Amino acid sequence: METPASGSAPNPGPEAAPKPPAPKPQNPALRMLGLPNIKLKLPSRNWLIFLSVTGSFIGALVYDRREKKRIQDKWSNVVAHLANEPLRTNEARRKVTVFLSAPPGDTLRNARDHFRDYVKPILVSGALDYEVIEGRREGDLRAAIASRIRKRRELAGEAGPPPEPDMDDADFETRLRRVRQVTGVHDEPEIKGDLVVGRHAWKEYIRGIHEGWLGPLVDPATLVKPVEAVVEETAAQEPLMSDSPSENSPSATAEESAKDEKKEAEKPAEKPKPKGPAPSYLLPSAYPTHQLSPVAPNEFDGSAPIAFPHILGFLNTPIRLYRFLTRRRMADTVGEQVAAAVLASSIRPYTDGQHSSESEFAAITPSEPSTLDEPLAPSNTSEQQAVLQEEEKDWHKSAHKQPTDPADIREEQEWTDTLVLDPRISSRMRKFTLSPEDLARSQRIAEGKEWIIGEERPPHVPMWKFLWDSYGWGEEENARSKVVIGNLDGEDGE
Repeated sequence: METPASGSAPNPGPEAAPKPPAPKPQNPALRMLGLPNIKLKLPSRNWLIFLSVTGSFIGALVYDRREKKRIQDKWSNVVAHLANEPLRTNEARRKVTVFLSAPPGDTLRNARDHFRDYVKPILVSGALDYEVIEGRREGDLRAAIASRIRKRRELAGEAGPPPEPDMDDADFETRLRRVRQVTGVHDEPEIKGDLVVGRHAWKEYIRGIHEGWLGPLVDPATLVKPVEAVVEETAAQEPLMSDSPSENSPSATAEESAKDEKKEAEKPAEKPKPKGPAPSYLLPSAYPTHQLSPVAPNEFDGSAPIAFPHILGFLNTPIRLYRFLTRRRMADTVGEQVAAAVLASSIRPYTDGQHSSESEFAAITPSEPSTLDEPLAPSNTSEQQAVLQEEEKDWHKSAHKQPTDPADIREEQEWTDTLVLDPRISSRMRKFTLSPEDLARSQRIAEGKEWIIGEERPPHVPMWKFLWDSYGWGEEENARSKVVIGNLDGEDGE
C-alpha cells in the first residue's frame, strides 16, 4: 500500500467547496464616518418589474397633476383681472347659476367633486357670485328650472299684478328682492349666465326652459277636476229632503253605514303616485300647440355646457385609469368653457346645423332680437341636440333600463328620450365663447410672456428659497410676516 510522501499536502476531494474571495476593503474615510460597507448590486427580475411599473405610474401621476395645476392657473389668470375692477355701492356682483345633477347610476358627490375641482377655482379667481342648483334624481333640475321661469313670469305681470307679499311669511328670495327695492340695490349691468354640468343636466335644462316659457303658469291637473269628484261635491252640499227615518234612529244609522261600505267597495283602486320630482306641466309632443309667453325676452341669458364624462363598471377600468392620468386635458377643456362664461366678452346664438364650424361665430356680438312667434318643425341637426352627446355612451345601463314598477313609470324620461326643440325657444338661446383676443392672451400666459392684466409677473422663487423664507430665515421682503411688539414699559425700558 502506497503512502503519501512526507511533507506533501493532502489531495482535496471533489466535494470540497472553493473558498469565497476576500471582501473588498472599505474606504477608510467612510469607515471613519461610521458608515457601513454598502454592497451595490442590481435588484432581481421581480423587483425590476415592480419598480418600473410603480415608478412609471407615479411619474405619470405627478406629471399630470403638475400640468393640471399649471393649466388651471392659466385660466384663473385669464379672468383674475375682473376681481380688481371697482364695484359701485348700490350694485350687486354678477351672478351665474350652476346646475348640478347626480350622474346616471351614481350619487351627487361625483358632480360636486367635478364642480369643486374644475369649475369653482375659476369662478373664485374672477370674484364671481354663483348659485348652485342640485338635482339628486332624474327630473329634479327640469322641475326647478321650470318653476323659476314661472315665478319670473308672475313677477313680470303675466297673470296680472302680483299681490303684495306678506314679509312675515315670505321666503328668502322674496325678502331679499323687497330689501333691494327699498335700498335701491340692483344687479351689475352685465350678462348673466348658466353653467350646466354634464349631458344629463343639459337635457333637463333644455326641457325646463321649454316647459317654463311654453307651459301654463298653473298645474293643469289642479284646473280640471274629474266628473265624479264634481258630482260627489255637489251631492254633499245639497240637503237631503225625504221621508226617511230620523238620523238618530238605529235603522237610519244601519242603512247609512251599509251605503258607505257599498260606495267604498265600488270605488276604483287609486293609482299609486309616481316617485320622483314634480310632474311635467308640458310634454315635448305638445310644444307646437302652446303659445310662447308674452313676457319672454328676445334673447335668453347665455349658457355654457360643461363637460362631465363619467363611466362606471369593472370592465371599464382601463378607460377610468386613462382618464385618471389625463385630468390635465379635462382641466383645459372645462377651464376654457368656464372662462368664456366668466368673461362674457363674446356670445353667439346656437347653430342650427347649417354652419360646420364655430370660428365664424367667435367674435359675434348678441344678434338681432328674434321675431319668430309661430311654431315650426323641430330641427334634428341643431347644436343644442349635439352638445356633449358623446357622454351618453358612457352612462350606466340602469339609465336606459325601463322601470317595471308602476309607481316608477312616468310619461317622459328626461335622460333617455330624444331631445326635442321648439324654434321659438332654441333661437333665443345664446352660448358663451372665448374671443380670439382672449384665446391669444391665454396662450401668452401659458408661455410665460404675460400675466394678469394690470399686474406684473412676480419673479420665480426656487423651492429651497421658498421654504427658507417660509420659516422666517430669509430676506425681509420674502420672509413670513412676524408680529412686532413695541416697548410696553416705556421709552426707558422701565
